[in-house]
Amino acid sequence: MKRTILAFALLISATACAVSTQQEVQMGQEYAQQVNAQLPIVTDPELNRYVNVLGDSIARLTSRGTLDWQFFIVDSKEVNAFALPGGFVYINRGLIERADKMDEVAGVLGHEIGHVVKRHTVKQMQQSQKANIAVTLGCILTSICNSGVGQEAINIAGGALFAKFSRTDEKEADDVGFDNVVRAGINPTGMVTMFQKLLDERKAKPGGVEAWFITHPLEEDRIVDIQSKVNRLTPAQLAALTSDSQNFHTFQRRLASLPPSPAPRQMPR
Repeated sequence: MKRTILAFALLISATACAVSTQQEVQMGQEYAQQVNAQLPIVTDPELNRYVNVLGDSIARLTSRGTLDWQFFIVDSKEVNAFALPGGFVYINRGLIERADKMDEVAGVLGHEIGHVVKRHTVKQMQQSQKANIAVTLGCILTSICNSGVGQEAINIAGGALFAKFSRTDEKEADDVGFDNVVRAGINPTGMVTMFQKLLDERKAKPGGVEAWFITHPLEEDRIVDIQSKVNRLTPAQLAALTSDSQNFHTFQRRLASLPPSPAPRQMPR
């Protein structure tokens, strides 16, 4: 952990120098080691194979397709997903369980891939004075960051790594995510239905999806923007895109057969 923070500090100390792809990948690898050691990652080979095949089918067709993309499922009932620099993408079990079709999960993956393609996480790190992954890990699994204590911790950490992306970055990731899934032959309507589902659930019972909204500012106008992009596709184009598959539902059933997700860890006071 100390080596990771030192490497990061050296990178941001030279603000005039851009972070190279090699440096970005190294940062991502080191943070992924920390994440995988501290979060409950699903280890089932079949589940991991499916999410990596789906994720890679989207990521490899982007402008950064040569990255060694890796996709992980976090065994948490909280709804969230996040990406690390260099092509490491994580999606929570709770989000997958809420999906009705494959294109909804693909839309989330496409969005997170968009953050990596546009290097948003790297920009966040460059703008921060230090990275404290231990402080912010709780945001992924819990709604602790919505509390006064958690929010203060995020402020102290300089808004690094898992802090909320700007509305501009989120909109950009939406646009890139839309293009990502269409390029992969997947119906982008899943982005609309999943985001609308999260908004609706937030209104009905906010606690279940608050972790998502802490790290992903999502408003109705973003959903309208994505729908307008869908509307610009012709019926023939939409008909040629895949919305669902039997393999996805087999994947969901296998995920549901796992023991219940562990209780979220609480951040220390």
